[in-house]
Amino acid sequence: MQGSIDIRVRYCECDPMGVVHHTVYPVWFEMGRTELLRQTGRTYREFEEAGIFLAVVRLEASYKRPARYDDVVQLRTTLAKVGAVKVEHTYELWRGEDLLVTGATTLACLDREGRARAMPDGFLTA
Repeated sequence: MQGSIDIRVRYCECDPMGVVHHTVYPVWFEMGRTELLRQTGRTYREFEEAGIFLAVVRLEASYKRPARYDDVVQLRTTLAKVGAVKVEHTYELWRGEDLLVTGATTLACLDREGRARAMPDGFLTA
């Protein structure tokens, strides 16, 4: 399963040189995951109301080219793997034909007390 969102780089996301700060990309990755889940007709809010929480336990980013203020970039989010208690995503950030950043995350499924729990049945299936 894959989804994409377009993002216009805001001034507040950049350093003094007009380059997107490295801390912004994980936020964009979360936006990609949220919208990918929304495509299935579910939301994180519904999961949390049901006592299901997804915590990032691994985050990777590889910066290839800078994104800059006012660029319009496309984030492509792919569901890579769903395990018993973990879900993995990969990310590609593009500006036109230029690949800017690649990334990956692993999220663990937790209950209200922070203990690992099984992924809900049919997680991320449309």
